[in-house]
Amino acid sequence: MSVWDRPAPPRGPVPLDRERIVAAAIALADEGGLDAVSVRKVAARLDAGPMRLYGFIATKEELLDLMLDEVQAEILPEEPPGDWRDTLRTLAHRTRLAALRHEWLADLLGGRPPLGPHGLALTEARLAALDAHTDIATAVRAAETVAAYTTGAIRREIAARRAARTTGMTKDEWRRAAGPHVTRMLATGRFPTLAKAVHGDTDTDPEATFTTGLDWLLDAVAAQLTRPPG
Repeated sequence: MSVWDRPAPPRGPVPLDRERIVAAAIALADEGGLDAVSVRKVAARLDAGPMRLYGFIATKEELLDLMLDEVQAEILPEEPPGDWRDTLRTLAHRTRLAALRHEWLADLLGGRPPLGPHGLALTEARLAALDAHTDIATAVRAAETVAAYTTGAIRREIAARRAARTTGMTKDEWRRAAGPHVTRMLATGRFPTLAKAVHGDTDTDPEATFTTGLDWLLDAVAAQLTRPPG
């Protein structure tokens, strides 16, 4: 029986429910990442014995599934965004914002099937937005392609944020530190196109980069949707 279908155990001396357990786990993850989450640590935060939690969740993997689904609720908009393009764009941007609030989300995206109610609702929203414009197989491929771009871009952005914290350097400070090495390598003439990009000041902020890439991808999806099914 999945964690979604398992009935709650009888009430114990410490008031406990799945919602409180998941909220405590998310708070721990927000503070210290997924490594900070364990059944024992969640139990301690709730002032409950670990065995009490096992009545609600059997493994840490189940706890991660519940945490993921809870945060996916933040991604779902209150009102339908509009046409298929607005829907996919809105869900992608809201996923990025959720990951910026909960960096550990980047570690779970794409690696766990969306079996919870909110994860299933997200999948339904993506497919439903495309369903009227193409056959279901193309809709699935399009939704998966956009999800893959979104996940990859988010992971890259979060990795950069984590690296900045680890080094304690801002982007400008890192560039100044790496500048002499990069200048020497470009001066060899082995990387002419890279030199053009570096000297052309092509850097943009993460949100602009994410938005541009997403719009290009949605243009490609639109080209597929204009073709007749089959």
